[in-house]
Amino acid sequence: MDPEAQTEMEVLGLAADGPRVVAIGGGHGLSQALVAVQGYAGQIDAVVTVADDGGSSGRLAGPLGIPPPGDIRRALLALSPEPSIWGELLGYRFEDGDIAGHSLGNMMLAALSDIAGGFVHALNLCGDMLGANGRVHPVSEELLELWADTDEGLVSGQVAIATAPATIRRLEVRPVSAHVNPAVLDAIVEADQIVLAPGSLFTSLISNLVVPGVAEAINRSTAQVVYVMNLVTQNAETLGFDAGAHIAALRDVGGLEVVGPVLAHAGPVRVPEGLTQVTVDRTDLHGWQVVVGDLCDQGAERPQHDSIKLGFELAKLMGV
Repeated sequence: MDPEAQTEMEVLGLAADGPRVVAIGGGHGLSQALVAVQGYAGQIDAVVTVADDGGSSGRLAGPLGIPPPGDIRRALLALSPEPSIWGELLGYRFEDGDIAGHSLGNMMLAALSDIAGGFVHALNLCGDMLGANGRVHPVSEELLELWADTDEGLVSGQVAIATAPATIRRLEVRPVSAHVNPAVLDAIVEADQIVLAPGSLFTSLISNLVVPGVAEAINRSTAQVVYVMNLVTQNAETLGFDAGAHIAALRDVGGLEVVGPVLAHAGPVRVPEGLTQVTVDRTDLHGWQVVVGDLCDQGAERPQHDSIKLGFELAKLMGV
């Protein structure tokens, strides 16, 4: 981590009069973005996909009638300012027996949902318990299934879509009558900056945008919309994509009509075998303006953004 960047972010601090920032996505990419924005935001809202059908989340969601809690749990932990026993419990994963692979945090959120009389109430209680620097909003309070229209036919389910070696032409959630969480629309309307987080382009980010009302709200928003470009391609989902292809997917599949700055990494990345670093052609960004910088955490085992560096660049875009 660059000490100078660390010092600059500490100077920025978490100001009560800072901008309201909404970060949209899922998985580890959203978590990194949420850590990043805490350096300058005055209010933070995380909008999290609920189409995950894999792992502990997928095993719990259907039987218990709650949105998949895994990505939501990660977002809560990312917004927690200090280590605590509650944070350790939320992050604990069982390794043995019939519950091997289950996250205790996912089970705790399921139990809190029953106790509090609803999943959203459970999230707010859990956030208060952790002292979270913001609110976490599932994009919908309903159980949703992700469907993709690809050049190989229809594919259903987040895991299947993420691993299908096919070009995604259209993405939708079912039931088609699904309702967006009203708190999500309120946050977008009031936002000063909307951060489209890095991560799985279709199954973590665009899966939020295709929930009815979300892309439309962003298109009407007066907020600055920033897309944090992925460092490397993802096997199957974005294999062979450059930066222009990522942005074209946001427009053509995600329904985004707005344009804004794209934050992209300039420099080397340790690329896993079979993948490629996402390249940027400034002439092929569909109206978006690229801002390049050193954004990669070179000490990480896998390609990921450095949250301190990312936060500093996001703050500069807001002029704070």
